[in-house]
Amino acid sequence: PPSAAVNLRPGAEQKVVFITARVHPGETPSSFMCQGIIDFLVSQHPIAKVLRDHLVFKIAPMLNPDGVYLGNYRCSLMGFDLNRHWANPSPWAHPTLHGVKQLIIEMYNNPKINLEFYIDIHAHSTMMNGFMYGNIFEDEERFQRQAVFPKLLCQNAEDFSYSSTSFNRDAVKAGTGRRFLGGLLNDTSYCYTLEVSFYSYILGGPNSAVPYTEEAYMKLGRNVARTFLDYYRLNSLVERPLAPTPKTR
Repeated sequence: PPSAAVNLRPGAEQKVVFITARVHPGETPSSFMCQGIIDFLVSQHPIAKVLRDHLVFKIAPMLNPDGVYLGNYRCSLMGFDLNRHWANPSPWAHPTLHGVKQLIIEMYNNPKINLEFYIDIHAHSTMMNGFMYGNIFEDEERFQRQAVFPKLLCQNAEDFSYSSTSFNRDAVKAGTGRRFLGGLLNDTSYCYTLEVSFYSYILGGPNSAVPYTEEAYMKLGRNVARTFLDYYRLNSLVERPLAPTPKTR
């Protein structure tokens, strides 16, 4: 039967959200967050249905499977920190990056596809809460637009901190997915590193740290997924009169 999904109609432009995780094998919380995003997107939740109708999600949940298998903390089987090799990944030494980058470039060159978001999920060993890194642009308006998604996420997730979210062009980070793809893609694309603490998030006062659990990481993933609806409602891709959506904390 013909699909109701807007994005599957013949000739329709596809709006793509590309998510990658676990490029650093020791950062296990990133897998739980990614799991939360996937579980939500394939669920029967009314928000998930709307998202599936309007967007295409491409998810690579584990960019460093050999490093994970070996129990490495940061490197691949070959001893590379893969998140410093996006600029020129080798099909032999960095095969997962090479494959994902080729796919992203193919999509970028396809006039029928608009790669709207690239989000790479990590975990952080010293900071609290969830937060994001974004890119710095000379264009003030583009810079402001880039802040919209993390601000919306902050409203949906009590453990996400906009105050810890930062935008940088640190030379050390030049080979990361966020920085490289932020330079490659045009100004309608948003590239972020999404970080979450290994330990806890802080609610209220400084002494109220709540330890993270696997479920809490997955919940943050679900909140990331639902934030796309808020973002696209603001940008009127999705008509407003949807069923009222209960805020599930």
